[in-house]
Amino acid sequence: MKNYKIKSYKLNVFFVFMLVALIFIQCKDDDDNGNVIELISCDDGIQNGDEDGIDCGGSICPPCQDNQLNFDGNFVQEDIAGRPGVNIIFGVTDLSKNNFNVSEVANRTIFQQDFQEVIENYYDIYAISLDIPADELNYENNILNWNAETFTTIMSNYDALQVAPDGPTTYYNATNNLVFTGRYLSDDVMDFTLKLMFGGVDGTRFDGNNDTPQLTTDAVGLGDRDFTLSFPYLEVPLTLE
Repeated sequence: MKNYKIKSYKLNVFFVFMLVALIFIQCKDDDDNGNVIELISCDDGIQNGDEDGIDCGGSICPPCQDNQLNFDGNFVQEDIAGRPGVNIIFGVTDLSKNNFNVSEVANRTIFQQDFQEVIENYYDIYAISLDIPADELNYENNILNWNAETFTTIMSNYDALQVAPDGPTTYYNATNNLVFTGRYLSDDVMDFTLKLMFGGVDGTRFDGNNDTPQLTTDAVGLGDRDFTLSFPYLEVPLTLE
């Protein structure tokens, strides 16, 4: 009987010890050990970590801005087909068009000479159609005063649209003398490109007047598209009368 009581006492002590240990583990303040995982992100809507403001500044979030765009740092280019029509007009073959589309902008200097030859070939073709010796009809500096080499260098190397942080967004604005600072949907990219190719210094060299062919426009307007609406920007459907 005595031995039984001793064993029961030992078992009780053991169970009490285990219970206290479990309570201690469960109630332990892990914050004191510095092992709490604090989830910090730049889109959680609060200022945490080493952020200078709400979701900005610090070591991982974008810089805080004073209601202005911040163009500091390095940017990664995501799109290399920003200027429609370039490859359509200057691409010589399907293969060269494909090569241009998949190339990195930094490597597009190899296309400049091909682009310039395309312009020269265009003028040769029109000279033949107008019964003019090919060597007498050549490209002239355009309305931006770009010669053939400068023009084709810009068209080939800088196909992606540029950004003007301190100016209006436009493909071309003659009034403010702005070019390629971006593009509105209403900007006529094809017409402006054709004018740079065939318009000469004043933009009217081959505009269809004075017995010249119309080469400065594709004659495709905006129609009745409303670009303030959501995509796609379709015209009103045609109806049968």
